[in-house]
Amino acid sequence: MKKLLAIVLTCVTAAATLAGCGSKEAGTSGSKQTKVIDVDLTSEEYAFGVDKTQPELLEKVNEFIEEIKTNGTFDEICDRYFGSGTPEGVQSAALDESKDQLVVATNAAFEPFEYMQGESYYGIDMEIAAALADYLGKELVIQNMDFDAVCLSVGQQKCDIAMAGLTIKEDRKEYVDFSNPYYSASQRLIVMADDTDFDDCKSAEDVEAKLNEKAAEGGVKIGVQNGTTGQFYVEGDESWGFAGISAAECVPYKNGSLAVQDLINGNIKYVIIDSAPAKCITEAINKMQ
Repeated sequence: MKKLLAIVLTCVTAAATLAGCGSKEAGTSGSKQTKVIDVDLTSEEYAFGVDKTQPELLEKVNEFIEEIKTNGTFDEICDRYFGSGTPEGVQSAALDESKDQLVVATNAAFEPFEYMQGESYYGIDMEIAAALADYLGKELVIQNMDFDAVCLSVGQQKCDIAMAGLTIKEDRKEYVDFSNPYYSASQRLIVMADDTDFDDCKSAEDVEAKLNEKAAEGGVKIGVQNGTTGQFYVEGDESWGFAGISAAECVPYKNGSLAVQDLINGNIKYVIIDSAPAKCITEAINKMQ
C-alpha cells in the first residue's frame, strides 16, 4: 500500500494545507469536498515484519500479539483512534548501540496507524510498539523513513522490526519474517464529493468495472501511496490476483494525504488507499471546507 513535495504527516495538517493552498480554480467543479466509496476493493491483513536473524524476537512478538488481543489492550488502543478514546503520544529514544533497544522501522505518514504531532509519534502501530518494547524490557527507538524502505531496513539489520500498516505479501518475505496478523484491512476509492459515477456500485467488481470504463475514455490518473497495495491494485499484480486498471496512469505519492491534495487540485481523478487512512483524510479535509 507510500517528490519534492513536503511530507504531510497528519490528516489535519493535510487538511490545513489544502485549505490554505486551494483556489476556486482547483478541481474540476469548484467543490473541494471528497468522499470514500463504501466498497472494499481488496481483503488483506496487516502484520509486523521481523528481522530474519532474530527468530526469538518473532516468537516473542507473536506471544505479545496474542496477549494484547486476549486481554483487551489491542481493543483499547484501537478505541483511541476509531472510538471515543484519546490518542497517546509515544516518544522515541535516541539510537544507542550500547543500550538494549527495540528499533522500529515505520513510515509516520499513515494515520491512524502511524503519524507525528510535533516530536511525538501517534497511531495504533506506535502505541503497540511502545507496549511491545515494555513487554520485551527494551528501550523504544523509532526510525521514520519512506514506506518502501521499511522492509529493506529490517532486511539489512538496521532495524529490528517493521511496524507500518504492513500488508502480508510474498515478495516482502525476502526481507522480513511476518508475525501473526493483527489487523484486517482493505483498499478504498476516494473521489470528489460531486462525482456520482460510483454511487450505484455494490461490489469490488462493480467499482473495478467502472474504473476500467472511465480509464478507457482516456486521461485518467489514479493516485496511490508508493509501494502499497493501492499501487499494486492499479498497476496490476499477479501474486495478488490484481488485473490492474491498465488504461489508467498510476501516480505514486509519499503518502495518501498528498494524493488527496492532488485530487482536490484537479491533477488526478481518483485516489486508492487503505480504508482507515482514506476515512481519516477525507473527514479531516471536509471539516476544513
